[in-house]
Amino acid sequence: QVQLVESGGDSVQAGGSLRLSCAASGNIQRSYCMGWFRQAPGQEREWVASIYPASGTSYYADSVKGRLTISVDNAKITLYLQMNNLKPDDSAMFYCAARAFGGCAGSFHYWGQGTQVTVTS
Repeated sequence: QVQLVESGGDSVQAGGSLRLSCAASGNIQRSYCMGWFRQAPGQEREWVASIYPASGTSYYADSVKGRLTISVDNAKITLYLQMNNLKPDDSAMFYCAARAFGGCAGSFHYWGQGTQVTVTS
C-alpha cells in the first residue's frame, strides 16, 4: 500500500508562485510513475504533469508548460510541483498520484487527499 500526503496549497495573487509537496510512504518504488492532477469546481479532473523518479523524465500538459515544474527528491520520497506565474484559471484542488506499473499512461493507482490552490486576480 502507498500513502500520499500533499501540502503547500494556499491563496496567492495572480503572477505569484507556490510550491506543492507530496510526501510518499509505504511500498513506493522508484519505478512508479508519479504525477499531479487538478480539479476545479464543476470541472473534470485534469492531468498536470508526471515524472519517473528513477530517471527524472517528466511530462507536462500543454496548459502548464513553462510555468509549472515537477520534480522529485528520491532520498525524501517527496514529489514537488513548483508553480510560477500563477493565473486565476490555475485555481483548483491539486492531487498527487502514483501509478505502480505500465508507465505514466493510464489510470493512477494511488491518490492523496488534495491541497487547495486559489489564485486571485
